[in-house]
Amino acid sequence: MSPSAPEQPTAGPVAPPGRRRGRRPAGQDTKDALLAAARTEFSAQGYQGARVRSIAAAAGVDAAMVNHWFGGKEGLFAAAMDLPINPEAVLARILDGALDQLGERIVRTFLSVWDGTGGGAFAALLRSVASHEQAATMIREFVTEVVFGRLADVVGPDRPQLRATLCGSQMVGLGMARYVIKLEPLASTDAATLAAIIGPNLQRYLTEPLP
Repeated sequence: MSPSAPEQPTAGPVAPPGRRRGRRPAGQDTKDALLAAARTEFSAQGYQGARVRSIAAAAGVDAAMVNHWFGGKEGLFAAAMDLPINPEAVLARILDGALDQLGERIVRTFLSVWDGTGGGAFAALLRSVASHEQAATMIREFVTEVVFGRLADVVGPDRPQLRATLCGSQMVGLGMARYVIKLEPLASTDAATLAAIIGPNLQRYLTEPLP
């Protein structure tokens, strides 16, 4: 009778197939890669110049993943800025109503979004604009292209870029005073009161004749 073959040592417990230890799920890796690539692309090219295909290529994924995870370019920009609401939804809320109350709706809409997170990522961006060009670019694109630029194109009789930046200066300044500096009593004043006070300025910037 021939001797039996020597017993081979085992390598220890085998992890279940398809699972990776110490790594995030592939979907989260894809989202994070897209967000990192998007921040670079939006900062370098601006919102209008940024291309979804370029962002996807930089992230090493198919361009269809942008729609899958973010619903398109606007949603990707909102996620890259860590905004709690998509810019398309913001514009829809602002434009839903009488034109002569547009300014007040702008203030109410933004304060309802920002107050819900205590300023959230918007306040973090504002704190970074002086020292980080990427943060400054994201704020600038948000003002001139993504929200107020498009709003001025719809309702402004002329000079849409100037009107957009005037609105942006008002709202960025409000965000800085309310959430970063916490300037009282403005920081604790209710949104309805601020909308009634600041709204007419935005109304003039957007719809009335400029000197």
